[in-house]
Amino acid sequence: MTLEIKKYSPVPLWAKLPHPMRFQEATSVATDSNDNVYVFNRGLYPLIIFDKNGNYLDHWGVGEFNRPHGIRIDKNDDLFLIDDLAHVVEKRNKNGELLFTIGEKDKPSPWQEGGFFNRPTDVAIDEETGNIFVSDGYGNSRIHKFNSDGDHIKSWGKSGSEDGEFSLPHNISIFDKNKIALCDRENFRVQIFDFEGNYLDQWHFHRPIAIYSDQYSKEIYVAEAGAPDVQAEVPNLGLRVVIVNEKGEKVSTFGKGTLGENPDQFIGPHGMAVDSEGSVYIAEVSYTAYGSNQDPPREVASLRKWERNN
Repeated sequence: MTLEIKKYSPVPLWAKLPHPMRFQEATSVATDSNDNVYVFNRGLYPLIIFDKNGNYLDHWGVGEFNRPHGIRIDKNDDLFLIDDLAHVVEKRNKNGELLFTIGEKDKPSPWQEGGFFNRPTDVAIDEETGNIFVSDGYGNSRIHKFNSDGDHIKSWGKSGSEDGEFSLPHNISIFDKNKIALCDRENFRVQIFDFEGNYLDQWHFHRPIAIYSDQYSKEIYVAEAGAPDVQAEVPNLGLRVVIVNEKGEKVSTFGKGTLGENPDQFIGPHGMAVDSEGSVYIAEVSYTAYGSNQDPPREVASLRKWERNN
C-alpha cells in the first residue's frame, strides 16, 4: 500500500492578540464550520476566537471556569467545554450561552470508582446521533457515553494496562464513522473501541496526549507528549504530531521532536484541531511544562499553526 506523504510548515506568530490580552497557556483548540478558531485558555480570557488568519474576533467566559481543559465543536457549531477542576462538561452556543451541563459543578465523583466525573479530560460527539463520549480522566479511568441531551447511557474501562484498561485516558475522538480512538497516555498507546465500548485494537505512540479526526475520515492526528525531565534532551521521544490511517499506519509526521520555543518545536502539546484546508492547530500547556519553571517565570508560545503544503 502506498501512503500519501503530507507535508506541513509552521506559521510563526499566527495568533494576533490585541494589547494587553495574552494567553498564559492555551489548553485546547477547535474550529467551527467557517474555520474560525476557538481557543480554551487558562488565563484571564478563557475562550478566545480568531479567524483562520489569526485575526482576533472575540472572547467570552471571564470568571466562569475553574480550569479549562478540553474543547470540541459539533456540526451545529455548538461548543462542548471540559472544565476538569469543576468536574463538568458544558455545552454552550458559540456566543457563550450555556445550553446544558453534564456532571455537578465542583462535586467530583469518588476517586477511581467509575462514576462521572472526576477531573474529565476530553469529549467527542457522534454527528449521526448526537451521542457524547467523555474521557474521564485524571481522577478516573473511564469512558462515559451520554445521549444528545446529556443523559447517561453507559461507561466502560478501569485502571490498568490490559486491553480496555487505562492509565490516564486523556483525549478522545471519533473516526471511520463509528470508531472511538482514545489517548491512553501513560500506557503509551491509542486504544480503539466501537460505540458500545467493545475493544477493537491498539496502536503504540510515545505518550499520546492529543488526538483529532473527522468522523467521516480515515486519518487520525496524534500529538505525542515529551519525555520525563531525566530524558529532556533525548531526541525523538515525542514532541511531534503523527498522522496515521484507519489501520494505525503512519502517513506523516511533523515537529522537530525536541523541546524548544522555535516554530518547528513543541513544549507541551495538549489539544489539537484541523480545519477544512488541512491546517493543524496545536494548543500547548507550555507555561505549566516550561514557562513557570523559568527564572523569572514567563509566558511562552502555547498556540501554534502548521499549514499543509500539498
